[in-house]
Amino acid sequence: MRPAHSSSWFTRFAKATSRLAGRPLTFAVAVAVILAWLVTGPFFRYSDTWQLAINTGTTIVTFLMVFLIQNTQNRDAEAVQVKLDELLRARQGRTTPSWTLRSSRSRSWIRSGPHTRAWPEPPGKISAGGRSTREARRRPEEAE
Repeated sequence: MRPAHSSSWFTRFAKATSRLAGRPLTFAVAVAVILAWLVTGPFFRYSDTWQLAINTGTTIVTFLMVFLIQNTQNRDAEAVQVKLDELLRARQGRTTPSWTLRSSRSRSWIRSGPHTRAWPEPPGKISAGGRSTREARRRPEEAE
């Protein structure tokens, strides 16, 4: 397993690209490319090749951006899940460890800090009757 701080080349590339793609300068460059394409229309007599150039370019960029956006959303969802888990444990009065993602491929979590005991399982989901699913599975005589 890799250490928690290392990341793959794709993750580093996706982070850098998402930072770059969200900047106003990137938007300005995209607008400039479209304007340049529009200006060259009369020169190429609005030919099929002229139209194909912008269609191909935008299709390729869109296709690649789908994967980069998905990577960013996956990382964000993992971070939110860790935060929510810690909030749930804190709400229940338990000491919460600091959690770090060891590997986004294996989705394995490691505990960091001085805590060595096993952590209890998170509570079951709340059912329509107001009881957790764990409580709902118990027999009525066990619940009393």
